[in-house]
Amino acid sequence: MNRTPDARARDNQTRKIQENITNVEKHFGDMCQLFAAYARKTARLRDKADLLVREIGLYADTETPDLKRGMKQFAEHLAKVQDYRQAEVERLEARVIEPLKGYGAVVKRKREDLKATQSVRDREAKQMAQLEKTRLRNPSDRQIISQVCPVSSLRLVPFPCFLQIYEFSCHQAESELQRATMDATRTTKQLEETIDEFERQKIQDIKKVFGEFVTVEMSFHAKALEIYTSAFQSIQSVNEEADLEVFRSSLHPPDFQSRLDIVRANSKASLDQTGSFLSTSGTLQQQRASSRQTRRGEEDEEEEEEESEEDEGDEDEEEDSDEH
Repeated sequence: MNRTPDARARDNQTRKIQENITNVEKHFGDMCQLFAAYARKTARLRDKADLLVREIGLYADTETPDLKRGMKQFAEHLAKVQDYRQAEVERLEARVIEPLKGYGAVVKRKREDLKATQSVRDREAKQMAQLEKTRLRNPSDRQIISQVCPVSSLRLVPFPCFLQIYEFSCHQAESELQRATMDATRTTKQLEETIDEFERQKIQDIKKVFGEFVTVEMSFHAKALEIYTSAFQSIQSVNEEADLEVFRSSLHPPDFQSRLDIVRANSKASLDQTGSFLSTSGTLQQQRASSRQTRRGEEDEEEEEEESEEDEGDEDEEEDSDEH
């Protein structure tokens, strides 16, 4: 069967529309899945960051005061970033993922419209084929005419009636074809308008969805940059020297210092006692030496007196001997 140029043009149009709908369905579905995966990854990053905030807080409790303060502030700022990340996830789901997900229903409706239009066009093609088949029949062939007129009445109807029946069948087929063509034209126009609106809405939605994605990301990163700046300043403000002094003091607790002072005092007392003992011993030794010297002097004096007395006795004896 030879198709008319209009029918072939409509077939090309239908095929093009079908390809466009299939293309939108595929790529919008893929983008929806990938945006959803992006949001899930962001949510998992938020969860990991919450664990990191908790760990930093636990570790900060074990550190020196100033470092503890800096780490606590850093953890608070990091927790604020995760609050904004949560808002980012929620906005992505509402402003990006849901509109893309809704295109499943839109594509389904467009397929139904296309299917309805294709059904009308198929009916038009069927009527056209019926008309061509009717026109090709030979009105003198009673077997062919019997397909239109009941067989029981063929014997009662003269040949001119067969011709009238043939003409009536052709006219009826043409009328059906005309109605089918009108329906096909009307539905084709409606489909063109629907698909045109679909294309316009698709472009607008892509612009809106992508714009919302960029807006959500920029809002998050702007806030995150501001908070990360505060986090950097808080951790850099930690006074190293003050914490080092606290750490060094922790190595020598107060009771240790008091014990050290006691040891030092005892050592000094011991040294003082030792010095006193040594000085006392020296004095005694000096006293003993002087007493010994005194005794020696007295003994020498006694010996000298005895010797002098002996000398005087000898002289008296000599004088007596001389007198005699």
